[in-house]
Amino acid sequence: MDIKAEILNKAKEAKAASRAMGILSTDVKNEALLAMADALEKRAELVLAENAKDLEDARQKGLRRSYLDRLMLNEGRIAKMAEGLRQTASLPDPVLRGDYSSVRPNGLEIRRVRVPLGVVGIIYEARPNVTADAAALCLKSGNAVILRGGSEAIRSNAAISSLLATAAYHAGVPEGAIQFIDFTEREAVDVMMHLNGYLDVIIPRGGAGLIQHVLQGSSVPVIETGTGVCHTFVDASADFEMAERIIVNAKTSHPSVCNAMETLLVHRDIAASFLPHITEVLQAKQVELRGCERARDICPQMKAATEEDWATEYGELILSVRVVDGLDAAIEHINRYNTGHSETIVTANLMHAHRFQREVDAAAVYVNASTRFTDGFEFGFGAEIGISTQKLHARGPMGLEELTSTKYLIYGEGQIR
Repeated sequence: MDIKAEILNKAKEAKAASRAMGILSTDVKNEALLAMADALEKRAELVLAENAKDLEDARQKGLRRSYLDRLMLNEGRIAKMAEGLRQTASLPDPVLRGDYSSVRPNGLEIRRVRVPLGVVGIIYEARPNVTADAAALCLKSGNAVILRGGSEAIRSNAAISSLLATAAYHAGVPEGAIQFIDFTEREAVDVMMHLNGYLDVIIPRGGAGLIQHVLQGSSVPVIETGTGVCHTFVDASADFEMAERIIVNAKTSHPSVCNAMETLLVHRDIAASFLPHITEVLQAKQVELRGCERARDICPQMKAATEEDWATEYGELILSVRVVDGLDAAIEHINRYNTGHSETIVTANLMHAHRFQREVDAAAVYVNASTRFTDGFEFGFGAEIGISTQKLHARGPMGLEELTSTKYLIYGEGQIR
């Protein structure tokens, strides 16, 4: 089978469909999204059956627990995917929305409006929900999409994409607008990375290895969705009960996702009183703690943290812990080791809160809240195409507006230059 030829054919179909997608009415797009949500719920048993096969294969391969968690679907997760589709339908259509207008001294009227990117390629790993999120956001923003999921979720992704595409086409979406690459070979990724003229942008979602492979090898423009080495800093003035709730949520509610906390920083003035209790709480939840020397002097049951730990996205129930001298030291540590994703401070000091938000270099910076909220659904975007950790074009959870570009519309009455 000629992988390159098959993918090129899908890309040509997506490119042709993208022209019609760009002028598709909001009503048709919304009707399609609602039909897609209904189809997903009505055929949930089919999706769960295919997902069970993927899970069994993954277990046979000995994949770690956090990976299995990302891969696993259940009725609740399917319901959330459907809710994301419906929420996306309820959002304002970004296409042709004006964001700038001016009349020049010569009488020219200039308007800037949002327009679709065109054809968006999504390369992702073991999260089947990405299939629904990406299809929904690309459709509503007027883009065609080419989806290439990881081999471990091939059955789940194929089932979801087929259901969604069929429902969308029946609702009036142009045929070919939702494409799924069912080749599991690495060659498929490499082919997509060089579909210049067909793909307008590639968005990789997954581990650092996948993201770096795409960033370094793609001739198609890339939007980087980064890994998440996220921190929680407990300041000297922090409310201990609030800090405990935030830490437990940020680390244990879903440890395999990129907005989970990986490093806990504690102000030295409260370390002796706060660390023993939070250590006991976290260890009761099966969290392995790796501490600096000062943290281990207080809680010797912690393992010793290495330099590598401070820059590691564990994706599981492991947490590095460091005692810092104060706000300056916390900000310095975060800006040195973080990945530009999400950071939070727990404090009652308003000046410290403002400084933390101003000086920490990340896409999302919180005060007295868990980093787990960095998510397109939680931000009210319906879903997300990914969380961008770069600074050009888009940063943070990428919703509808981030999947559009701009066009200038100029009206004249015969002016010449």
